[in-house]
Amino acid sequence: MVRRSSLSVLAAGLLSSTAAIAEGLPAASSSPDEIVVVATRAPARLDQIGQSVSVLTEADIRADQALVVTDLLLRTPGISYNRNGGPGETTSLRIRGAESDQTIVLVDGVKLNDPSSTGGGYNFANLVTADITRIEILRGAQSVLWGSQAIGGVVNIITAEPIKPLQADLKIEGGNRGTFSARAGVGGVSENVLWRVAASHYRTSSVSAFDARFGGRERDPYHNDTVSGRLRINLTSDASIDFRGYYSDARNDFDSTTRDDLEYGRTKELLNYTGLNFGAFDGRLKNRLALQYTRTERMNFNPEQRVTTTTFDALGENLRFEYQGTLQITKGWQAVFGAEHEHSNFRSASPTATAPSPTPAKASTDIDSGYAQLQVEPVQDLTLTAGLRFDDHATFGSHTTTQASAAWRLFNGATILRASYGEGFKAPTLFQLFSDFGNKALQPEEAQSGDVGIEQHVWGNRVIAQATWFKRDSVNLINFVSCTSIATPNCANGRFGFYDNVARAEAEGIELSMTLNPIDPLTITANYTYTEAKDRSPGSATFGRELSRRPRRTANATVSYDWPFAVTTSVAVRYGGRSFDNATNLTRLEAYTLLDLRASWQVTANVELYGRVENVTNETYETTFRNGTLGRTGYVGARLTF
Repeated sequence: MVRRSSLSVLAAGLLSSTAAIAEGLPAASSSPDEIVVVATRAPARLDQIGQSVSVLTEADIRADQALVVTDLLLRTPGISYNRNGGPGETTSLRIRGAESDQTIVLVDGVKLNDPSSTGGGYNFANLVTADITRIEILRGAQSVLWGSQAIGGVVNIITAEPIKPLQADLKIEGGNRGTFSARAGVGGVSENVLWRVAASHYRTSSVSAFDARFGGRERDPYHNDTVSGRLRINLTSDASIDFRGYYSDARNDFDSTTRDDLEYGRTKELLNYTGLNFGAFDGRLKNRLALQYTRTERMNFNPEQRVTTTTFDALGENLRFEYQGTLQITKGWQAVFGAEHEHSNFRSASPTATAPSPTPAKASTDIDSGYAQLQVEPVQDLTLTAGLRFDDHATFGSHTTTQASAAWRLFNGATILRASYGEGFKAPTLFQLFSDFGNKALQPEEAQSGDVGIEQHVWGNRVIAQATWFKRDSVNLINFVSCTSIATPNCANGRFGFYDNVARAEAEGIELSMTLNPIDPLTITANYTYTEAKDRSPGSATFGRELSRRPRRTANATVSYDWPFAVTTSVAVRYGGRSFDNATNLTRLEAYTLLDLRASWQVTANVELYGRVENVTNETYETTFRNGTLGRTGYVGARLTF
């Protein structure tokens, strides 16, 4: 349970919002008219959404100047992370204390996950900002619309679209530790065709993945090349074809947890989307038929190994057929419904000096799904949403999830009350089902989550304050079980362990945020999250312990000022509270505070110069035990538009 002191903080946040109304003081920002897609699979105003959503716009992404998406997401409420070293090392992102592989990542509407990884999730290490212009973060269990893995939430990534007949842009940036990045994009839009192609390159010599405090000396460099593109052809006034593509090729050097070594990895990620959009009933029914394909290749190499330098080789693929319909039944009544078929397969092998060409583990599975969600406005300013999903998995069988939410706008939208309940599930991965440690009797991980929040707008939206309480209970969590402590048929044939549904967890907390714009040039944003994420596995030696690598407290604050001579400066602070690196809570990761300074100068309408210093105080910290992190680092760059 959330401690009384934390509940007092929530109460204080709610009371301060009420006091702001009475005294006419400023509150926070983010327009209630903002249109989002991730919560309903169809465009909807933010003040009609009952779930907790954050939106990072193109202006937000540009102002932050971050090179990797994780650094952007960490500025929003409810998100924490751990990375096994500097940029490019394995990165796990958690929403409200859920596992990283319980978060769905969408790139231009395509679910990007890796069926060959143990948990089947997405490694955020190689997701660079590149051509991204918008990010939507949906918190809480969201399996009705988004299916398996949506226990923690959904991160929706959207790349740029042109708005002129012909336009181009270029960004070049450099910094210490051998950092260099460049991005270029070109595209155009006419009456019948929209197109864009973009490419980016990012490299850095970084730091040692094995922390220098423990003896790490050599650097572990990283480089990433990303290409994306889209083409839309309007066939008629209400029919079009969409083609989208994304490809990333990355290399990272990494270390063991005890020493420097020369190992490195290559990761290639590909996604393709082909969709047909068409309307019916005078545009009241919008239909989408789509074919989606994703492919993730991972290989690790050790130059010091004699017989074979390859130490790991894995391939994961998803092929998804999808239909979605959006029906405007009448004013204030909208239905979203659809059907999906997903085929996944994986291959994985770990060559060694004694077995340089092992027989790879291979498997595939299918899942068929159908969903429906109804959004209604029974009375003015009250929006109710409810949905149902049915999934039929080829291995573990069928599963049903439900979801409901409400958004109530009061005082002409100055106050918005929100509440939501959602169920989430995560199907056992191919590795957990069919690898040498697999268990075909596994059941899906399940979760029930809910949140209640208030959003207060004051002083003509110059102040917007939000407070949200959330809770999630998760059962049937899949863990690795050692055969040394248990006797079961799963331990036959000499296996030393297997995967089983043995764990349970709960998370509860509060999220507070506020944006103030007291005068036009000055903007202040801040958020605070308190999360209690605990192991509730019956009979476990870790029952009641905090889940590893989930800081109880995280906070962010940014102060920006637009000077009259076309210069913008900002100061940003990020706080990560103490956490534990292991399930027994014996290895402690200390709290840290990072200070960043940023500046940009709009030289002309088409030229911008910018720069930043990250970790100004050269704070020493770690998000995983014995893994290095960046100290003070400076960057300068330029953006050009044509």
